[in-house]
Amino acid sequence: MKKLSVAAAMLAVFGLGVAHADDYPNRPIRMLLPFSAGGGGDTLGRILAERFSVELKQPVIVENKPGAGGTIGIATVARAAPDGYTITIGGMTTHILSPLVYKELPYDPIKSFTSLGAIGNSAIMVVANNNFPANDIEGLKKLAESRKNPVQYASWGVGSTGHFCGEILVQKGKLKMQHVPYKGTTQIMTDVMGGHIDIGFVDMATATPMVTQHKVKGLAVCTKRSPSVPDVRSYKEQGINFDRDLNWAMYVPAGTPKPIVERLSSTLEKVLKEQDVIAKLLGLGISANYVPGPAHEKANLADIEAWRAVAQDAGIKPQ
Repeated sequence: MKKLSVAAAMLAVFGLGVAHADDYPNRPIRMLLPFSAGGGGDTLGRILAERFSVELKQPVIVENKPGAGGTIGIATVARAAPDGYTITIGGMTTHILSPLVYKELPYDPIKSFTSLGAIGNSAIMVVANNNFPANDIEGLKKLAESRKNPVQYASWGVGSTGHFCGEILVQKGKLKMQHVPYKGTTQIMTDVMGGHIDIGFVDMATATPMVTQHKVKGLAVCTKRSPSVPDVRSYKEQGINFDRDLNWAMYVPAGTPKPIVERLSSTLEKVLKEQDVIAKLLGLGISANYVPGPAHEKANLADIEAWRAVAQDAGIKPQ
């Protein structure tokens, strides 16, 4: 038998790779989520997993792996085989803020992944007790100026998106505020309703039902107005010059073959155009808006730099 030339051997291997990609998927896919079960990120993942299962004609099995601000689960995805059978959903904390909060990450938020595309823009809402004397940022500023002590605001931890949104008001709005870190948004809402904390910064999945049911009131949305609660004005509409998107996105490990990336990306784009999915995401405070992977990766780089400036001004240092 004649030996294959190097070129022929490489062509044979490449051909096998293409055939495998063409056959994708031929077994169940794992959607590894870095969030706790029952939260907004988990609900988002399960909505998309259900639709992906139908479109790809293979089960998409959700696995939750929370911890350390989502970095444990995301690191697991970064180490997974780049074969299209492990996908994940990331947000502000996992891919934008973590590099600014942690000195050492077990992954590179840019180089360790390939983006399948942005899912949509979410937001953080500033909420207060219904009897709180301020109704917007201007009222909050006047209240802060009239007090001897700073307005206290709650977020779900140092370095969280809520913490960063609070610091934007301190820096851009010149508000006198003091950060009070909480363990989670449930405790924040309890203390806001009870009047034990001045204001709270919570995700839209938590805030939307509470505001629409008039259990609390919304003062502002960081950073852009959400169609989930359209009467609450954004930061920019209230004179705060900062309006970066807070995007959710879907990722696979870096090195995943291009045909598989394209298959998954086109599936995501198709699913995000379905009216039922759009409505369900809106209920979570997410405005569905597909952005192709390459464009989204460029936006991530710009976002990291924009939020880095916020971290530096606020004295939020990697730990």
